[in-house]
Parts: sequence; structure tokens; C-alpha cells
Amino acid sequence: MPQHLPAALVTSSPEPSSKVVLASYLLMGAALLLVMHQGLLPGLLCVCLGFVLTRSFSRLLARANPRARANNLLPRWAQVLATTIVILAPLALLSGALSHTRTYITEAPAQYKELLNYLAATVLELREKLPADMGAQLPHGAEEIQQKLAAYLAAKAGVVAHAGRAWLTGLLYAYVGLIIGALAAVRPISTRRPPLVQALRQRILYFGLAFKQIVAAQFWIAAFNTLLTSIFLLAILPIWKLELPYTPALITLTFLAGLIPIVGNLLCNAVLTLVGLSVSPVAAAACLGFLILIHKAEYVINAKVVGTRTHMGVWELLAVMFVAESVFGPAGLVAAPLFYAYLKKELEAVRLV
Repeated sequence: MPQHLPAALVTSSPEPSSKVVLASYLLMGAALLLVMHQGLLPGLLCVCLGFVLTRSFSRLLARANPRARANNLLPRWAQVLATTIVILAPLALLSGALSHTRTYITEAPAQYKELLNYLAATVLELREKLPADMGAQLPHGAEEIQQKLAAYLAAKAGVVAHAGRAWLTGLLYAYVGLIIGALAAVRPISTRRPPLVQALRQRILYFGLAFKQIVAAQFWIAAFNTLLTSIFLLAILPIWKLELPYTPALITLTFLAGLIPIVGNLLCNAVLTLVGLSVSPVAAAACLGFLILIHKAEYVINAKVVGTRTHMGVWELLAVMFVAESVFGPAGLVAAPLFYAYLKKELEAVRLV
């Protein structure tokens, strides 16, 4: 091989034919449908997360090597060390200093069952919590509506009580996906690819780009939201002698709900306000005021980070999420922004949108 020619030019594969590209579209679509049908979404997301984290850690570690930094190379030792960190970090968190986390994870369904029952009781006592003059203004059917809502919450609590096995299975899928993504990030890269492999690689590249723009951005938004909520619940409310019950569960719910654009924020707002109402109207007002302020800042972040990068309007996102939820359930809410962003990138690549 001539040394003066770039390897990409010497070993470049021919462009895939239209039939091969069509086959890659069908295989990618079938794979995503299989993921949703078999409940493998946590694994898929963690495959992407493991890949991104391993590559990021590898580049960070490579900066310590001036030669690698100058040649834009990733040393093997940096890749191995980054893979080890990504794979072992979750185990270290579960078995090391945060040993109590294991109990929290295994008992999470029971904790949320208690939280939902608590919310149901709060709704039934709504008239008693409100001032007398405000309670008198409620329509006569309000109590019946409250009872139906409470019955719905209690029914959902029963579902959560039987979801322990699915919860642990999802965690297992997520960890296996993290391992797969970390190993895929440091795999040997072949310069010669068959046409179908080349076409599938292009599909995966578009999907990975959509993941970085949607899921990674939403992760930081959820982390920002959770940090401020933790400060509010653990530091600000106690100053006013107002402490909410089930604080750890509320903080965890804030993060998990924050991963779902728009709808997750509405769910978190409703739960936090109801729990605050169970303490006092002042606590409920404080929670509502805090949530309004935090989500005003969050709208700015969403507009800058998500909307600008993906060219998705709010109406598009809501429509896709509602359709996906009706077909795939709660997992559809999480997957819809990612899958729709990937679809738009494929359409943009062929200049259809």
C-alpha cells in the first residue's frame, strides 16, 4: 500500500446500491420495532450511553499523551481504561460506599406504591385541606371526580406493586446494554466494509447523532432540574419548617420524569404539588411557585439545546409522543423523541424535508 495515500482512499468501499440501502432501512426499522415490542428500550439507550461515555473518557484520557493529542489518536491504554471505568462504575456505586442504594432500588416499586396511595388519600382530603370559603366554591361533582382520580391512582399503585420483576429486568437490560456500548466503542475498526455493512453503519451514525442531540441533552436538562429540586426539597423548604414526605422518591421521580420532554414535566409538577398540598396550602403554593420558576428556565434550555439542534417544534414532539404512547405505552413516551429525531435525520439526508 502506498504510504503517501490516506487509508480511507485506498480501502474505500463502493457506494451501496439502492436495494442495499433499502434493505438497511428495513433492517433498522425492524430492529427498533423489536426493541419496543420486547421491552429492550433501557438496553438500547444504555448501549448508546455506554458508547458515548467510553469514547468521551478515552478522548479525555488521551489528552495526557502529547503524541496522541497531536496525531488525533486514541491510545489503546486509554480505551481499555475508559471501558473499565464505564463497566465497573455502576457496580462500584451499588456495592461500595452507596451500599444502601441496593435496598432503595429493590424496594423502589413498593416505595412508589406508598407514594401513589398517599396521593390518593391527599386527593380525597382536598376539600378539608382548602380553606372553607374556597371549598364552598367547588362544584357538587368535585368529590365524585376526586374519588375517581383517587381510585385511578390506587389502581396504578397496585400495578406498581407487581412491577418489581420488570423493574429489576430493566436494570439488567440497561447494564448489559452499557457493557455492549462500551465494548463497541473500542472495537477494532475495519477499513473494508461490505455494502450492507456500510449502509447499516450510516443508519447507526444517524441514530447515534439523534441520541446525542435528544437523549444527552434531555439528560442534562433532567439533571439540572433534579439538582434544583433537591436543593428546594432538602434545603429551602426545611428553612420554612415545611418538609415533604417521600422526598427521596420525589427526587428520583423528578429525574426519571425529566427524561421525558414536556409530558414528564407536567407529571412531576402534578405529583409534587399534590404532595405539597397534603402538608399545607402554603407548601403547595411554594412547590407550585418553585416549579413555575424552574420550568421557565427549562423552557429556555429546551429551546436552545433540543429545538435548535433537531429542528423539532413542540407540536411535532407532542403529536409523536401521544401516538407512541398509545401504541407502546409509557416506553413510547421515552422513545418517541429519539426515534422521531432519527427519522428526521434520515429524511433530511435524502432532502425530503
